Amino acid sequence: MTSQDRSTPPPQQYAERSYRSPAALAGGVLLLVLGGWLGGDALLRGVAHTKLMAVFALLLGVPLVVAYTLRPLVRAGDDRLTVRNPFRTVTLPWGAVETLRAAFSTEAVSSSGTTYQLWAIPVSLRQRKKVGRQARRGATPGPRFGPQAGDGGPVPLAVADQALAELREVRERAAGRESAQGEPVVRWAYAIIAPAVVGAAGLAVMVAL
Repeated sequence: MTSQDRSTPPPQQYAERSYRSPAALAGGVLLLVLGGWLGGDALLRGVAHTKLMAVFALLLGVPLVVAYTLRPLVRAGDDRLTVRNPFRTVTLPWGAVETLRAAFSTEAVSSSGTTYQLWAIPVSLRQRKKVGRQARRGATPGPRFGPQAGDGGPVPLAVADQALAELREVRERAAGRESAQGEPVVRWAYAIIAPAVVGAAGLAVMVAL
């Protein structure tokens, strides 16, 4: 007989989950391609003033497009929730997350009452209405389903509501874990902010001239 206590199983590890908006990613790529084409044409064919305007416009526009389309991400790990929004990244230990909710946007509320919006999980009111109509008709809306609803069968959920249901499950498992305790940490995305500020200032100067 070994000294290991076999009555206490090792803590189960769960795969990290990441959430992004496919529509935002596609829109961001298209905007970057369009901006690169227009800006490149101005740099190749324009006069000196036009070239400077193009440089500053790209310095302003590219970071903003990246910030609002490609950058947003929500990652759920065993011990913490990472929320990457346009201009900052928030790391929330699960023990510091009071609730997760969705009305017109998805939000994580910390135990101190601070609200953090989850840009990567947008709420579609149109989709909610569509899912609601399908549920009332008893139709099957697709592969995403919510909790069982007694004799009525599975309750369909919109994508944002389904994502929040999954995040709540992770939070419930991890909230009491010692490694999931701590305070929220906020880091600003200076790699996005700095070039955008330079581009905006340069455009203002060029327009004034």
